[in-house]
Amino acid sequence: PRPAASTMETKSPLSAAPRSVRSLSGPPPADRTRTRPVPGLPKGARPRQSSTSEPQCSQPRPSTPRSKGDGKPEGPETLRRTRLRKQQGGQPGRTPEHVASSDVFFVFPPESGAEQPAYQRYHTLAQATPPGLSLPYQYKILAEMFRSMDTVVAMLYNRSETATFAKIKQGVQDMMHRRFEESHVGQIKTVFPAAFSFRQQKNIPTFNSNVSRGSYQLTVEPVLNRNEARPVLSASRLLERRRVFHQNLISVVKQHHKAFLSSLVPPVSVPEDKLTRWHPRFNVDAVPAVQVGSLPPPPHTENVSTAQEVLEKARSLITPKMEKALVSLTQNAGDADGTKPVGSQNPAAAQPAVPPAGLVPSSLKGVSQSLLDRIRAKEAQKLQAAMTRNPAQEERLLMLTRLGELARILRNVFVAEKKSALVMEVACNRMAASYRSALSLGEMEKHIRLLAEVAPDWLSIHPIRKDFYLKLNKMVELNVILDKLNHRLREEERL
Repeated sequence: PRPAASTMETKSPLSAAPRSVRSLSGPPPADRTRTRPVPGLPKGARPRQSSTSEPQCSQPRPSTPRSKGDGKPEGPETLRRTRLRKQQGGQPGRTPEHVASSDVFFVFPPESGAEQPAYQRYHTLAQATPPGLSLPYQYKILAEMFRSMDTVVAMLYNRSETATFAKIKQGVQDMMHRRFEESHVGQIKTVFPAAFSFRQQKNIPTFNSNVSRGSYQLTVEPVLNRNEARPVLSASRLLERRRVFHQNLISVVKQHHKAFLSSLVPPVSVPEDKLTRWHPRFNVDAVPAVQVGSLPPPPHTENVSTAQEVLEKARSLITPKMEKALVSLTQNAGDADGTKPVGSQNPAAAQPAVPPAGLVPSSLKGVSQSLLDRIRAKEAQKLQAAMTRNPAQEERLLMLTRLGELARILRNVFVAEKKSALVMEVACNRMAASYRSALSLGEMEKHIRLLAEVAPDWLSIHPIRKDFYLKLNKMVELNVILDKLNHRLREEERL
């Protein structure tokens, strides 16, 4: 029988450490682990391990933190710093923050000849139309068609391919999922005539069996600055052309709006550069469609079908006797039709009835005309002020309309808190929770400051250290403040 042998392995101090520490120091040398010779075994042979012995790949035992020289155990942060120093080659003073900052972030000095950032170079493109000047639905669709058409033409032009209407039509319909006809191209030409140049060309490869190679096709080419050798229709130019097209659509609607203002009683005159919103009674969606511009027709051979056309085409090729016969034939054909000239119709029947401008409704009968004129003049002045008001003034008026209810809420907050002064943050929280609509703390603070500006004898703001305190004058009646706020609102509406 084989003699039972017991082995004793001498573990190195590093084997008692956790696996993470052992992995930092690399694999152990070959002479670290030694075994005692067992009698009865050949030289160099290892004894068989029992099935109950613990494998070497088992989980490491939890190690207790080592002690420093002063007897205090080292924490996990100290052990992590020690491992990082070993990874960095023992360089002193390199903390995890230094390692992360040196290994991840790179700071390069700015170049001297670098161009301006995009938000400065394209600042003019970001200037949008005032929000009150909305376009009709059909105009918005036309603007989207122009954007799609310009994109397709730019793709074909940049790769030196002739842009025919058949290719553009297919591309635009795939992008918009709408029908795109030559009438839309004519409308685009009317709005922005300097965008494209149109020609009729033939002998253009179509790759389509329905269109013959020798037939004329409508070709589109963008109009660009010819100073460059080969201009490219880049994305910045596409954005600029799109902005110009939108401004031209706004100008078309402004012309209809101007005609509407001149038809009012009394007429209203508003400069176009100061117009920020349409008249309340101006129906934007009722604006007529853009007129269709004329596109170059394909040159074709005229087919002679009447005697008049024969006389005009071949007057120099026929004898005088035949010419007289053709003239008499055309006159007889005109008498047989029995048509009358257009000018012989009654012009009074064709003109629509125009209602008188000074017609008074039945509900206003008995009211003096001078009073009606004064009321209409005030209404026209108010509407003119509303159409020329900028967004900042509009926001201020909206805030003024809320001040009456906010003043009541603020007084109730002071009564509930039973204090003569409140911190701005506390007052904003209470008022935002009590107001009927959702307002942020920043917006509520703006309303409180505006309230202190309009009614300084009732509400005052005192900066103390890093906080702002609100103080309410309880000697002033709330109804007086509400009347003052309403009066201020009416005054600013007239401006």
